[in-house]
Amino acid sequence: MTDLIVTPERFPIRGRFTIARGSKTEAAIVTVTLRDGAHVGRGECVPYGRYGETVEGVAEQLAALEKLVAEGLRREDLMIHLPPGAARNALDCAMWDLNAKRNGRRAHELAGLPAPQSVVTAYTLSLDAPEAMAHAARNAGHELLKLKLGAAGDIARLKAIRAAVPQARLIVDANEGWSPDILEAHLAACAEVGVELVEQPLPADSDALLARIARPVPVCADESAHGLDSLDALAGRYDALNIKLDKTGGLTEAIELARAARAAGLDIMVGCMVGTSLAMAPALLLTPLARFVDLDGPLLLAADRTPALRYEGSVVYPPEPELWG
Repeated sequence: MTDLIVTPERFPIRGRFTIARGSKTEAAIVTVTLRDGAHVGRGECVPYGRYGETVEGVAEQLAALEKLVAEGLRREDLMIHLPPGAARNALDCAMWDLNAKRNGRRAHELAGLPAPQSVVTAYTLSLDAPEAMAHAARNAGHELLKLKLGAAGDIARLKAIRAAVPQARLIVDANEGWSPDILEAHLAACAEVGVELVEQPLPADSDALLARIARPVPVCADESAHGLDSLDALAGRYDALNIKLDKTGGLTEAIELARAARAAGLDIMVGCMVGTSLAMAPALLLTPLARFVDLDGPLLLAADRTPALRYEGSVVYPPEPELWG
């Protein structure tokens, strides 16, 4: 018999995290713990209001499966009972962790993936005034910066940041904040300052324009990309997709999506919501398949959980079994 324990938690953010849709000062998460007597598996998710999710709603979705989990619900059957999203992610990752501990093997082995290695992760700069973002970039001390844009003055932000950190690698995330009339000018400005990737410049329901214009910088789908069923719609519009476990509904579908995306000629970014090391750990299994890694959630928190991932500057290291997998 396996016990399912669902725990809402909150972790304060260092300062304020701001994107085009608003600001927050804490990460509101849901942790799933599975206990079978001898072993414990854990997973974490971040309910996201953009997709109609709340902590309370996700907790209710998970609690409704308590009896099925006790009776031996298999990870392979989760898609029948939960849609893609945060709830399925937390339970899926907890099942991977529990299975790894039961079998005395690492999760990447069970998944048929290469062992994750240390990788460079992007470090996110919140949306702010140009001079404030330039100051943050100068003091960040990271080689790959992800700039949250999507508001009036973005070209000034780009110029100020590049002047402040002429050697840094830059990624831009507009979070659906640009409109068709400014898209080409903003992509040109990104190209001018050497941006390597632009995430989700247009709203997900009006991104067809991307297929009809020149893209001087590769464009990455985020809000337009969820699970496998969203892949076909990206053709011609995007050059890459951001795979987040909270969108795919866990590691199981994320692995399938990553493989299918690569077969379709798309680059992969492995991304995250603002969460703890427990949320980042399973996503690290996808990094051997990715061109870009954005798993900096714990770096944005005032304090991480224990045990935690090891971060050294821009480098994040694979999880130890005590944390996950």
